[in-house]
Amino acid sequence: MFPSKTDTPAIRVVLDHRCLLGEGPVWDARQGLICWIDILNGEIHQVEPTQTTHSTVQVYQPIGSFALCQRDSRFVAAIKDGFCFIDRQTGAVSMIANPEASRPGNRFNEGKCDPAGRFWAGTMSLIEEPEAGSVYTLNPDLSVTRKIGKVTISNGMAWSLGHSQLYYIDTPTFTVKSFLFNNKTGQLGPVRTVLDIPEQEGYPDGMTIDNEGMLWIAHWDGWQITRWNPNTGEILLRLPLPVAKVTSCTFGGPTLGDLYITTARVGLSEKEIEEQPLAGSLFVWPDCGFTGMSAFEFDA
Repeated sequence: MFPSKTDTPAIRVVLDHRCLLGEGPVWDARQGLICWIDILNGEIHQVEPTQTTHSTVQVYQPIGSFALCQRDSRFVAAIKDGFCFIDRQTGAVSMIANPEASRPGNRFNEGKCDPAGRFWAGTMSLIEEPEAGSVYTLNPDLSVTRKIGKVTISNGMAWSLGHSQLYYIDTPTFTVKSFLFNNKTGQLGPVRTVLDIPEQEGYPDGMTIDNEGMLWIAHWDGWQITRWNPNTGEILLRLPLPVAKVTSCTFGGPTLGDLYITTARVGLSEKEIEEQPLAGSLFVWPDCGFTGMSAFEFDA
């Protein structure tokens, strides 16, 4: 299924706000909010979609990723200074650990919680030095474990429906890898490539999974979201967008039937911004015909 110009879905902008580098959308089912970040401006945004009530948590340093906590209203996050908790009302930061204190040229990038409540987050070089990054887990006891090394731009993560595989994107490789995953211990096993992304599709960035086990991938400089079958390597759908730098996506809404999409405007020239006035917006494809999975939360 490939949308044509005549059957392109009715995608709309959620609210009149543009992020420099929008990323990491998370649906908060308890409060009925879609949350996302502006990495470079150090902001967490929260919106009640039907009323477009918008609030911002200011962190005052780059924030790579965040997740909800199971037992209270805090966020767990990976910011420039490491793993932390963030108060949703005040923005107060409580540091936990910085596994890359010796690497000041790196910052955290995309991250998510796994089904057992660990928070996974990857790092990257500020100058995109090849293989300078790693992937870490913040465990429920607040210890930190290095899981993957020699990554360049750590990005999309998703767990298979049976929780036996971790799907993972290191953007410059143009692949999606699948690691054998032990949900009880968090250990990774053998890895294989399940998707080879043609370069003309755009750089693979953030990723989510639907209730059929299909992967949805955002494409930086690709103007689109794509849906893939990781078992066959087949592309199933292309969702065109009016902006080039599409960064991530997640399902939200009362039935997880709305697809929320983050985008960016960082690095665009004045001419490109004129051509893409909606760059940096949060988009939604409401009632998209597919159903997502609930976001996993940190076990704290």
